[in-house]
Amino acid sequence: QVRAVESGGGSVQAGGSLRLSCTIPELRFDDYAMGWFRQAPGKEREGVSSINWSGKDIFYEASVKGRFTISKDNAKNALYLQMNSLRPEDTAMYYCAAEAGRHEFTGGYYPYPENFGYWGQGTQVTVSS
Repeated sequence: QVRAVESGGGSVQAGGSLRLSCTIPELRFDDYAMGWFRQAPGKEREGVSSINWSGKDIFYEASVKGRFTISKDNAKNALYLQMNSLRPEDTAMYYCAAEAGRHEFTGGYYPYPENFGYWGQGTQVTVSS
């Protein structure tokens, strides 16, 4: 079964940084939009950031804008999330997933988790105050 493999999580103090990585070797990343999602205990999974097939369209959830940066390397089938100025409310399990299709992000775009597949086990991010 094709699944994402996430890494890079850990425990940091507020204000710290982490860089998450994801790979799905079986997929051609230039045929997919890629997304980072997170789920805290007792909460629904939410879209944190996503990047379209070309890398030209990017979405950030409002609370992470200016702090997180998504990027991908299609040649390496790698997706990254640089997380700076981390806050305790960023604490969650972080997942990477892929959405098939070479489409652009139009106005009002949101990465709904049900549109994505190839979910991995996730990587835990814990931010202490």
